Amino acid sequence: MKMLWLALLLISTAVLVFWLASRQRKGCGLPGGEIIYSDTGLWEETQEAFYDSRLNLTGKPDYVIRQGYTLIPVEVKTGRTPIEPYDSHIFQLSAYCYLVDQATGLRPPFGVLHYPKQTFRIDYTEAMENALLALIVDIREQEKRKRDLPRSHAEAGRCRACGFRDICDDRLH
Repeated sequence: MKMLWLALLLISTAVLVFWLASRQRKGCGLPGGEIIYSDTGLWEETQEAFYDSRLNLTGKPDYVIRQGYTLIPVEVKTGRTPIEPYDSHIFQLSAYCYLVDQATGLRPPFGVLHYPKQTFRIDYTEAMENALLALIVDIREQEKRKRDLPRSHAEAGRCRACGFRDICDDRLH
């Protein structure tokens, strides 16, 4: 009889643990499947970033979930939950989809953006990838234009307070 009670206690404990784990997983916005990558540092040491040398693009999604032969990047956001996901968050998740595809050869059909009060599934379409690549080109062009601009030293006070003053060739004396 003691063995029966012990077996029932162990089974009940196992069911409770699985229920709590499932509840916690849903609270994090994680879809079902195996967690194969995590950048949260909660369970283990953080993993290496994904990198694409052609675009010189790097990124670390919070999670990558494997569902069969499908990989799903997940980005968990804190703070205010928007009515619709922010464009910057959509492009960040799209970059993770791109990087996962380049690293594994398995193109994610979608990614997941999880906010505290809502989770959004973002389809990773060819149009989304093209928009991402165009955005990267645009950002790189803007960065290049900014580097080519001469520094403005119209305000001596700002120049004196600048953190780069010691190494700046254009500083005001």
